[in-house]
Amino acid sequence: MTRAVYPGTFNPITYGHLDILERAVRIFPEVLVATTKDSKEKDAIFTLEEKIALLKEVTSGITNVEVCAFDGLLIDFAKEKNATVIIRGLRETTDFEYEFQMALMNRRLASDIETVFFVTSLEYLYLSSSLVREIAQHGGDLTLFVPKVVEDAIMKKVSKQLKTEF
Repeated sequence: MTRAVYPGTFNPITYGHLDILERAVRIFPEVLVATTKDSKEKDAIFTLEEKIALLKEVTSGITNVEVCAFDGLLIDFAKEKNATVIIRGLRETTDFEYEFQMALMNRRLASDIETVFFVTSLEYLYLSSSLVREIAQHGGDLTLFVPKVVEDAIMKKVSKQLKTEF
């Protein structure tokens, strides 16, 4: 049975991420949604624990998904979890250049683990977590970009930040 890992910071998880996940679970019998701490902590909205809780909530209806955290190299995590596939989403050419380099490096480190790319659906081509964070910080409407539970959690965080700044 093929186990795949779908890694990301998911800070926050967007409809674009969920689109990739929903397509991946139709192909792979087991998908581990794996998140880690953000390398740019100052830009993060959610802690690792909060991201895990939100990921579990938005994926609760998908039977072949497990949410987990990892620290360190993704390829080591994939080996530890007996995953043979890494799932990555592509939106634009800059994504491809970065992801291509990472896929080649991962193949060099573990030739038995493949990277599979999913091209984003057109409706999410522009969508990124950083844009969602920026919209939220300016009080914009997030309903087209993230599930309601994620929107509520973001707005709660943003309103707390605004209260402490004034």
